Amino acid sequence: MEKVHCLIIGSGPAGYTAAIYAARAGLKPVMYQGNEPGGQLMLTGEVENFPGYPQGIHGQMMMSDLEAQAKRFDTDVRNGFAIAVDFSNGQKTVTIDNGHTLQTDALIIATGASAKWLGLPSETRLRDIGGGVSSCAVCDGFFHKNKPVAIVGGGDSAAEEASYLANICEKVYLIVRRGEMRASKIMQARVKNKANIEILWNSAPVEVVGKEVVEAVRVENLITKTTQDLPISGFFVAIGHNPNTAIFKDFLTTDEQGYLITEKGATRTNIAGVFACGDVQDKTYKQAVTAAASGCMAALDAERYLAELEVGSLA
Repeated sequence: MEKVHCLIIGSGPAGYTAAIYAARAGLKPVMYQGNEPGGQLMLTGEVENFPGYPQGIHGQMMMSDLEAQAKRFDTDVRNGFAIAVDFSNGQKTVTIDNGHTLQTDALIIATGASAKWLGLPSETRLRDIGGGVSSCAVCDGFFHKNKPVAIVGGGDSAAEEASYLANICEKVYLIVRRGEMRASKIMQARVKNKANIEILWNSAPVEVVGKEVVEAVRVENLITKTTQDLPISGFFVAIGHNPNTAIFKDFLTTDEQGYLITEKGATRTNIAGVFACGDVQDKTYKQAVTAAASGCMAALDAERYLAELEVGSLA
């Protein structure tokens, strides 16, 4: 069993920022990048709302820069993802997918949350080439300013993102699978009061039309079985996220959706020496800049925890 001082599982803005701060603090962090190295930004085109990039930057390039910065300070960045943990008996043991097992003094969890997708081949293809399919209106809505867009979903997230898009886009089609929304009453009212939001009830997208960029969405009415093509510039999916927390549920406290619960104003979990940052514990903001900020917090919390351990061992 390998023993390390500080272990980070998961990458993305939270994990890489935690690695940068931990490495500069002399914690000699080891990072396993996870099964989606770089996180959700690897599926994002231009990022224009992260400070320090006045001309914007491609999501993959931004993650490459963050990885290089973490390595510059001697973070041991490794391929692989955690498949099991054991926090019993005061130990923090992590098993990696290749069977390798590590024991760590401090563990920073940055495993993120994965957006749910419809699974349409056209959706996947246009998403992967940066053709206008997105799961984040705040991130990518600006690219469709004064243009028509569509968003699919019926919960609070969909209603909130539809309202955001309505402020900058010419027209917003909100595609709702049922004859009612799951969103809270106040969020439903906000959507229905926006003159440029058109709600398509009992409807589902069957194809995102376009070769290199989104040109339209083909929508089926689930009652009449008729279809129509809506000309749009961008297609947004807001049907939820799955926090990547399954392996922690026997030891760490989660909310009803599976997000890790951290101490207010900190990144500490209910297990001493285990910290969580980024989208794995944030179901509200879900932005690269807030993920990076919480990664910094996690590294500082881990540094203080380890310093207290060292003082205790010398007492």
